Amino acid sequence: MIRAYKFLIRPTVGQAQALTEMLRDHCALYNGALQERRDAYRHPSKTSIRYGQQSAQLQEIRAFDPECQGRWSFSSQQATLRRLDKAFAGFFRRVKSGETPGYPRFRGVGRFNTVDFPKDGDGCRWDSTPHAPVTRVRFQSVGHVKVNRHRPVIGKVKTIAVKREGRKWFVVLTVEQATPEPLPKTGSMAGIDLGVANFLADSNGQFVPNPRHGRKAAAKVKATQQALSRCKRGSNRRRKAVRRVADLHRKVRRQRLDHAHKTALDLVRAHDVIAHENLTIRNMLRAPAPRPDPDRLGAFLPNGAAAKAGLNRSVSDAGWGVFLTILHAKAESAGREVIVVDPRNTSRTCPRCGHVAKENRLTQEAFHCVACGHEAHADTVGAVNVLRAGLVRRDARTG
Repeated sequence: MIRAYKFLIRPTVGQAQALTEMLRDHCALYNGALQERRDAYRHPSKTSIRYGQQSAQLQEIRAFDPECQGRWSFSSQQATLRRLDKAFAGFFRRVKSGETPGYPRFRGVGRFNTVDFPKDGDGCRWDSTPHAPVTRVRFQSVGHVKVNRHRPVIGKVKTIAVKREGRKWFVVLTVEQATPEPLPKTGSMAGIDLGVANFLADSNGQFVPNPRHGRKAAAKVKATQQALSRCKRGSNRRRKAVRRVADLHRKVRRQRLDHAHKTALDLVRAHDVIAHENLTIRNMLRAPAPRPDPDRLGAFLPNGAAAKAGLNRSVSDAGWGVFLTILHAKAESAGREVIVVDPRNTSRTCPRCGHVAKENRLTQEAFHCVACGHEAHADTVGAVNVLRAGLVRRDARTG
């Protein structure tokens, strides 16, 4: 089992400067490798350059520029080149599948914030002493940096990454763990229906309110962005305004993560089996297609784009994708079973008689079956149907 740990590190002024230089030099390596690939493809011969060819040039690059590229870990530079190769692999995959390609772009120094070390002990070493008063992590050409280790690291450290978020620095560990002991059985099963009015409703009639962190912070974010727009480019005042906007967005992100972790943990502790819908969130966030007006050239009919934009903001603010990822990870660690079901008609099917009709759901909250007259909260009905579909799928799989 692979798990990740993220800890705040506290570098000195000199160490922070060295870490910044490390990010800058890896960014330059990334951009240089990208430029080489672009130039090779634009050549009349249409040459394609792979990771292996660029990795073989690292020794010459390090010897040519020992003060910048030569002082950093060789394996971390290889990881940066793999990062570019992965970006190109994604680009060609999207071209082949007919999606919007998104050609890999050059990275600005302020937008290159992570350096990976593929192996503990190769350019970076984690202090594995379990009860040491001060934990440190050593980076090549940086030194031993203090780590705010707020919980013990269980397992063998496989990879290490250093990450910059605003003015703070973090170390991210990928750890291989043995399968932990499962939590005691509770005998309870639940289906969950994710929503916007309520974050989720379960099949037992319980609701988790939607915190709407993004909406609560919207006024403050808007004010700080307006202040940013009035600043002169390149000024110190603008740099401070940029940091304020970024700090607000980071705070909302942390609040959303905290809510997702706590909600997922409550579900995993309470239920042995959890079923949820297989939501294609990316498709749900697509803007509606324009509707040309057949009577007027160049004009368009109303397509509900404004209302859809508001719904998209609410869906993004809820953070369903992050929550489901966390739920699956916690369920795996606790020995719980998570079942993914088809979301079609889960909110239109009567759980009493099985009648399916669009008219069954009168409003966002009210469910009234036109066949048998059953009434309930629409989200609870959806969660009950999700659980039933999940149990049917589990029985079919085990049978």
